[in-house]
Amino acid sequence: MSKLKLILPAFFLFISLDAFSQRDDVGNYEYDKEYLFGVNKNTNGGLIGGISFKAGTRLDDSQFSFWGIELSNVKSPKESRYNTVLGNSYIFGKSNYLYAIRPHYGREIVLFKKAPNQGVQVSALAAVGPSFGLIAPYYIEYAVSRVQTVTEQYNPEVHQSRFNILGTGALFEGLGQSELAIGANLKAALMFEFGVFRSSVTGLEVGYMVEGYNKEIPLISTAENNQLFQSAYFTFFYGFRK
Repeated sequence: MSKLKLILPAFFLFISLDAFSQRDDVGNYEYDKEYLFGVNKNTNGGLIGGISFKAGTRLDDSQFSFWGIELSNVKSPKESRYNTVLGNSYIFGKSNYLYAIRPHYGREIVLFKKAPNQGVQVSALAAVGPSFGLIAPYYIEYAVSRVQTVTEQYNPEVHQSRFNILGTGALFEGLGQSELAIGANLKAALMFEFGVFRSSVTGLEVGYMVEGYNKEIPLISTAENNQLFQSAYFTFFYGFRK
């Protein structure tokens, strides 16, 4: 029930955007298309949570439609990083990565317009779309003896000693053994535009996302597996208009 209470407000915000867009706004945009590239930080990610691309089309003076795609590395809040005797680092108990690919479609409503070449523009947006999760094994380098090491997916029944873990596998190692999870995502956000040039745009998107998959995702072997992921996020973006 608590998860439902979090999802419903975002759903109703998405439904209400069309109705809100019917208000009579003053002013005209001098562009019909915009293309934005973003770097994301979220509560389910690391230092950089992911990257995104967004393409918008003007519908009227205050409303845009857009489509986009996001690539994100989803992490468990239970992850803890440790250092090894060799000075490397690893995440104890982690068994899989989750790489999320999120195409989506949405609407954006301008709440407050800015004067030409100055000020801040504020918009509300909501989007929905499918999610494709790549569940890739997390590999560690493990010492089975003083002279022999192996690189394999973490298994709590096999890799019982933290002190025998020497580091992680190579970047994207095991990606070829990934499993696919299919789901859907829904987000609602406010966007703040700070750009001073009419042909370009920079700004910040701050919002909330909920994402669900058709099966539980085993990220940490010692923690509960989840099917539903929720996160707050912000995205720094830069793009151009025409």
